[in-house]
Amino acid sequence: MNFDFTKTSEACVKCGKCVPSCTIHRINPDEVTSPRGFLELVGAYQRGELELDKDAKNIFESCFLCATCVSICPTSLPTDIAIENVRRDIANKFGIAWFKKAYFFLLRHKRVMDFSISLGAFFAPLLFRVDEESQSMHARFPIPLIGKRVLPRLNKKSFLNSHAEFIQNAPDLALKVAVFAGCFSNYHYTKTAESLLEILKALKINVLLPKNQQCCGAPAFFTGDFKTVDKLIRANVDYFETFLDDVDAIIIPEATCAAMIKEDWARFMFEDDKMLERIQKITAKVFMASEWLYKNTRLLELLKGSDKSKNLVTYHDPCHARKVLKVFKEPRALLEANYDIKEMSDSTQCCGFGGVTMQSEKFELSQKAGGTKAQMIKETNAKFVSAECGACRMQLTNALNKENAETAFKHPLELIAEVIKRI
Repeated sequence: MNFDFTKTSEACVKCGKCVPSCTIHRINPDEVTSPRGFLELVGAYQRGELELDKDAKNIFESCFLCATCVSICPTSLPTDIAIENVRRDIANKFGIAWFKKAYFFLLRHKRVMDFSISLGAFFAPLLFRVDEESQSMHARFPIPLIGKRVLPRLNKKSFLNSHAEFIQNAPDLALKVAVFAGCFSNYHYTKTAESLLEILKALKINVLLPKNQQCCGAPAFFTGDFKTVDKLIRANVDYFETFLDDVDAIIIPEATCAAMIKEDWARFMFEDDKMLERIQKITAKVFMASEWLYKNTRLLELLKGSDKSKNLVTYHDPCHARKVLKVFKEPRALLEANYDIKEMSDSTQCCGFGGVTMQSEKFELSQKAGGTKAQMIKETNAKFVSAECGACRMQLTNALNKENAETAFKHPLELIAEVIKRI
């Protein structure tokens, strides 16, 4: 995959509109780690004026890849794609840390991942206090690479392994959707995926749970492990084609997975015309769960038949949902049918998850970004903060815990399913 860094760099007119809202620049106000700074550096790199040394590595790995700059840029320059591609070169030169290699190995080998998560769930109580309500684990004492942070719960049995492959909720000619669960909903926040099944059952929509679906590849893509990304995309495309014509849609409860499949698969494979054509056929049927439910079902009508909850909700816009896929009205509309929503001061500001590297080697940056977001949430006095993203859930749960906030996190599908159960 050959990305033209110079073309993107030279197209930047240095207007600076992107700088004030840049996630890393907000907490580290250095022009070098700003969107136009990143673009200047990638241009210098391709011209041979910048060596990819440890300093450059540190700079390029400090971007949260939130795509805020892309959404604000008058010409939508793909700063995020440029950084993702230079990270590939960094990974090739410096290698990838052992724990990332281990994680990406698990992503490439689903059965090993299933076993490892199950084994981890068995031993987790020795190191963590498990909170079933929040589906999180609180470290009992400082752990290397983790510290005392809050992590997603490990489940002895994944969501996909807990159900039959086909769930019939209506006659054969009814709508039928495939669910791409994503790693967070499959292994950790399983209530999200279970809630989606509850909603589809109420709507009398048949469900296919493709058991051999692989990780979408996002964690490896953001880290620069392009070999893993290539393998996962090809495996998923081959598999999706076996059931694509039998379903009306493929719906995804996770913003990052949806954006990776709908946008980044094609960007990654842009030099392979045949693969690109196959991906485009698949992505025509791929939707975020709230978007598809709002536009293609009677869910909103059904929800309006129930009384409003007394619980106040504030909504956080996942970067990949709002800035990449332009999905933000649909989840709000569904929630507003039964909940009062109080918007925080800036729902679009990145929560600071940032990917594997940010969560491990640069967690101090994630903490700073998360702390700012947690304060915004606290100011709303909402009982729940909601976002259609497991990565945001992990980040915000940890940030809110650190700030001793009373607000808890619930996925929109979980809040909607609670209403469905009362109808």
